[in-house]
Amino acid sequence: MAVDRTRTVRGALAGATAAAVWAAQQPLDRRVFGVAYDDADLLGRFVTRSRAAYPIGLSLHLVNGAVFGAIYANVRSSLPAPAALRGPLAGLVEHLATWPGTAAIGRAQPQLPPLWGSGRAFAQATWRHLLFGAVLGEVERRLNPPDSEPRPVDATTAASNGHGSAEHLVTFSPN
Repeated sequence: MAVDRTRTVRGALAGATAAAVWAAQQPLDRRVFGVAYDDADLLGRFVTRSRAAYPIGLSLHLVNGAVFGAIYANVRSSLPAPAALRGPLAGLVEHLATWPGTAAIGRAQPQLPPLWGSGRAFAQATWRHLLFGAVLGEVERRLNPPDSEPRPVDATTAASNGHGSAEHLVTFSPN
């Protein structure tokens, strides 16, 4: 599979945008779900325990979103779902694949609320990934519309003169 650089960059932008929406709404979902867990803060605490933990973590969160978006942009058309569901589906698949890692987070970050085994934390993370996927899917679809998908070119169109085959212009008539 060839990687289209423009599609990849636009996908990364869509992923970073979706990650920013995720981060911006976290204070609200923390109140709704009753779990004081912030992804940006968690990521930052793996790097430093200083006051810079949140800005560093937010940067890492945006980069993660951009990487995920870049990959998504290049595989989305092959996902077995209707176009409107591809982004949310990708977000939920990532959530289910990474959720078991929360068991290790509790040991590495004991000051965090327990995530593994908490139905509320699982629901909160599900919401976040669903939101991320929905935003990613829609923004990426707008930046990389389906009509920008590469299409096969037939041999006549791809002839060396750029205007189709010239064979029909040259005829020989003995008359």
